[in-house]
Amino acid sequence: MSTQSNYYVILSEIVKEFELEIIYGTKLLEEVNISVPEVNRPGLALMGFNDYFGENRIQIIGKAEYAFLESLSSKQRTLCLDKFYKCPFPCIIITRNLPIFDEILKISKKYRIPILRTHEVTSRLLSSIISYLNLQLAPRITLHGVLVDVYGEGILITGESGSGKSETALELVKRGHRLVADDAVEIKKVSEKTLVGSAPELIRHLIEIRGIGIIDVKNLFGVVSIKSVDKIDLAINLEIWDENKEYERLGLEEKYTNILDINLPLLKIPVAPGRNLAIIIEAASINNRQKRLGYNTARELSERLNNNLDLNKNTGK
Repeated sequence: MSTQSNYYVILSEIVKEFELEIIYGTKLLEEVNISVPEVNRPGLALMGFNDYFGENRIQIIGKAEYAFLESLSSKQRTLCLDKFYKCPFPCIIITRNLPIFDEILKISKKYRIPILRTHEVTSRLLSSIISYLNLQLAPRITLHGVLVDVYGEGILITGESGSGKSETALELVKRGHRLVADDAVEIKKVSEKTLVGSAPELIRHLIEIRGIGIIDVKNLFGVVSIKSVDKIDLAINLEIWDENKEYERLGLEEKYTNILDINLPLLKIPVAPGRNLAIIIEAASINNRQKRLGYNTARELSERLNNNLDLNKNTGK
């Protein structure tokens, strides 16, 4: 298990992702790192109120900010922008393909801050960039295991080497489910309640099967058999069957594993000859979705048994 810290996104990657037009600063794009997921519309800052200004945030000029700057004389606009640019920020993006003021171009060159432009409306660009940065800058961890999408549930399968994780994933793919990652799963915390997983680029779409070698799932089973990123809903730990160990039979006890400070539902499934793990995991996936929707089979059975006992006591049976 490994963790990473000090995440950032190079500005050139954002330009490529959102197909932004470069007005100024082509040579600066590789030098600028974005390390915070927040984006700012600098309405108050343009009017001179810089208290609580979010440093290191991408600044977006939309229709409202543009209209304010347009209402100023050239001299006023220069003074306003010069004061604004003294606050540190990585770049400025102008939306709706609005024309570029000469004063913005001049002052951007003075402070060496890239100017970018897009045809997108401001609100849509804001939400898209924030979502992108939240994913790219999220706290993350890499676990040894397998991630598969089963009936729309992201199932993280862990266990000791040789417990059958990859073989189970291959069987699930054959049954119509989708592989996300095998061997190494990169997990990111994208919100206080949500984990998503993906495969390292080097081994994406590949499964290692002992005795056969490396299998390219995408080429063998088609694009419908793979998924690039998936939300993680359930963790399943495979362990070799121990006759001396007592295993859960009813499922009344809720177990969890903590990943990046998020408690993820956990099932421990014993592995023994003759057990069809793929079918078991399919059932676990459906059962986990039912629990999330408010129906718990084990608790329902327990309540029936308790009601039956109470009825027998009252009738004297």
